[in-house]
Amino acid sequence: MSNPPNVNDLDDRLRLIQAMIAEGRQKTRSWGWSFLLWGIAYYVAIAWATLGHSALAWPVTMVAATLLTVLFAWRSADTTPSTTAGRSIGALWLAGGTALFVFGFCAANSGNVSPQALIAGVEVILGLVNLASGRILCWWTQQVCGYLWTAFAAVSFFVPQQTAGYLFLAAIFLCNILFGAYLMLTEMRTTKTISASGSAHA
Repeated sequence: MSNPPNVNDLDDRLRLIQAMIAEGRQKTRSWGWSFLLWGIAYYVAIAWATLGHSALAWPVTMVAATLLTVLFAWRSADTTPSTTAGRSIGALWLAGGTALFVFGFCAANSGNVSPQALIAGVEVILGLVNLASGRILCWWTQQVCGYLWTAFAAVSFFVPQQTAGYLFLAAIFLCNILFGAYLMLTEMRTTKTISASGSAHA
C-alpha cells in the first residue's frame, strides 16, 4: 500500500502546475502576432472575394498566411526546453489548424456546404481550440474568446446569410484582432518588467 503524499509533496506539485500554466500563458502571449496576422488575413480574403469576385482569394490568402506564420515562428523560435503545457497547447493548435484548413478547403470547393454553414463550421472549430486552450491555461480571456466564437456559430445557423457574414466579421475583430493586440501588449509589458528587474538587480 503506497503512502499518501505529504504536505511538502503537494506544495511541490502545486508549484509545478502553476509554473507550467505560467509558462503556457507566456508562450501564448508570444504568439499574439499570429492571432493578429490571421485576423488580418481573414479580412483580406473576405474583401478580395467580395469585391474582386475571385475564387483564388481564400486559398491564396490562407497559403500566404500559413507561410508567414511558419517564417515568423522559425525566426522567433525559443531555445528553452518545452513543457507539457507548452506541447499540449502546440498540439492543440496544430490539430485545430489542420482541421480548419481541411474543412474550409473541402467545404468551399465541394459545393455541398452553404456559405452560412461554412462560416458556422469555421467558428465552431476556432471556438473549440480557443476554449480548450483557455481551459488548459486557466486563462479567462481566451476562454471568453472561445465562448464568443461558439456563440457566434450557434447564432449563425438561425439568421440570414448576410447577417451571419457580419457576425463573422465581428468575431474576427473581437477574437483575433483585439485578442491578438491584447496578447502583444501584455507581452511587451512583461518584457519591459523583466528588463527593468534585471537592470535593477544589476
